[in-house]
Amino acid sequence: MSAPVPNPGILDIHAYVGGEAHAPGASRLIRLASNEGALGPSPKAIAAYTAVAGQMHRYPDGGSKALRAGLGRRFGLDAERIVCGNGSDDVLQLLTRAYAGVGDEVLHTVHGFAIYPISARFAGATPVAAPERDLKTDVDALLARVTPRTRVIFIANPNNPTGSYLNKDELRRLHAGLPENVLLVIDAAYAEYVDAPDYTDGADLVDEFSNVVMTRTFSKIFALGGLRLGWAYCPAAVADVLNRVRGPFNVASSAQAAGLAALEDVEFLERSRRHNTQVRGWFVEQVRALGLVVHPSVANFVLISFAEQAGERADAEGARQLLKSRGILVRQVGSYGLPHCLRVTIGLEDEMRAVVDGLADWVNGK
Repeated sequence: MSAPVPNPGILDIHAYVGGEAHAPGASRLIRLASNEGALGPSPKAIAAYTAVAGQMHRYPDGGSKALRAGLGRRFGLDAERIVCGNGSDDVLQLLTRAYAGVGDEVLHTVHGFAIYPISARFAGATPVAAPERDLKTDVDALLARVTPRTRVIFIANPNNPTGSYLNKDELRRLHAGLPENVLLVIDAAYAEYVDAPDYTDGADLVDEFSNVVMTRTFSKIFALGGLRLGWAYCPAAVADVLNRVRGPFNVASSAQAAGLAALEDVEFLERSRRHNTQVRGWFVEQVRALGLVVHPSVANFVLISFAEQAGERADAEGARQLLKSRGILVRQVGSYGLPHCLRVTIGLEDEMRAVVDGLADWVNGK
């Protein structure tokens, strides 16, 4: 007897593998592999989460109305065009399946977020990777790969795992070169960390055009990754489509309550942002002083290159294993085509000092 056969393309998917969370034998665990918020969640978010525990037998608000209103107030957006999801990955997959299918192409950059090609294959579409220039999205390379089959383009801005970004003029130039029937999805998961004056999260483009969507998450600066909460800001027609295909109760009550409280704790958000900027700057200086290459980043992580060290081919995996032996978990990015690099989340000050000490010992051969 034959077994059930999955749809074409499913078995071509390489399952997403997240950052490590365990280091057997370590007396202390320092988790810097998943870009989680260094300071943890807002105390107000924790209190809101706890307050709804007694109502877990009730279905949540299927439309996340209060949360959408809070997002609208916080970011100056039309709440009617916000769609919430079970993490931003949920929203990204819904967009792909709603607008691309068999025979279509989904375009992304070669070092873009791994969910993009996974989403494309799940929808039956073909993922197409455009090369980057100096680990940055290359607008011309993307436009050169747009074909009549292109339906969706994903741009992570800032990009994970490289930390680079497109400025507002470059993003507009990309959009201007696209056909009107191609959906440009701007994944702005790390937008709250960016302080560059020429950056835009893409909301202005959503308000101006009918083929742009911006997605965001509560998993990074708001530190609610364990609750799985994301959202999209869309043209009205796209929001209507997503609301037709999303799950009827796709965001838990606890996530909605904690997310709304986190949005309203502006002081905690600013403290998290300041911490990231200050500690990231210090960490980059320390690692570069060791002779390692640290690529510019505007997010809450940095990408360290081990391609050359003291004139010899370096071993990024060796450095990772040394750190792991000390309970320090960082992200291997070979699956992103960067086997010579490690991505390190910006954590607490003492955690980053431990990373610097470990890398110093690795460089010195200890």
